[in-house]
Amino acid sequence: MTPDHSASTDATAPDKPRKLEVADLITIGVFAALYFVMVCAATLVSTLFTGGFGSIFLPAIAALISGCVYMLLAARLGKFGGITVMGVVIGLFLFVSGHFVLSFIASIVFPVAADLIARAGKYKSKALLLVSYVVFSYGLTGPILPLWFMKDAYVASLQARGKDAAYIDGVFANINTGTFFVSMAAILVCALIGGWFGQKMLRKHFVKAGIV
Repeated sequence: MTPDHSASTDATAPDKPRKLEVADLITIGVFAALYFVMVCAATLVSTLFTGGFGSIFLPAIAALISGCVYMLLAARLGKFGGITVMGVVIGLFLFVSGHFVLSFIASIVFPVAADLIARAGKYKSKALLLVSYVVFSYGLTGPILPLWFMKDAYVASLQARGKDAAYIDGVFANINTGTFFVSMAAILVCALIGGWFGQKMLRKHFVKAGIV
């Protein structure tokens, strides 16, 4: 009777590489593009349906509709860095499109924190992935935080871009302490709903289809 070496073979098999490789970067690029499409859709929805509140509720709307993209990326990749890179890519786009440097900072800090939280659960813990998605969703607050905390600099940037007083007054018409807390709370609620829905869709469709 020949000895069974399968157990020892499995025990000594090399672990799957945990560093990002070229194929991983391509995967991240695809998901970053999908996430960007969701952000664009959120921009359109916020402009059409929230009136003067559009910009401050954009992160919440994006969080509501992007859960599937985030959860699928985490499931497909399962490595530290994927969530971070996706957030940084979006932050770079915001920065080069004329937003404050704070936009880029938020798109680094929150995605890195989200990546660390997801990694703590080995990218498999449903609870930690949901918390991770909530944190990641605050990465889109970079463009709106200056409205409350850097008003003078924001006004100066609008004036430098040729915006008149009426336009500037419209931008700040709904900016106050109350709307700040409402906006932040909306992100929390929408991210919880969007993340839960993303996990549900992942189990219902993508896992059964063998995509993850």
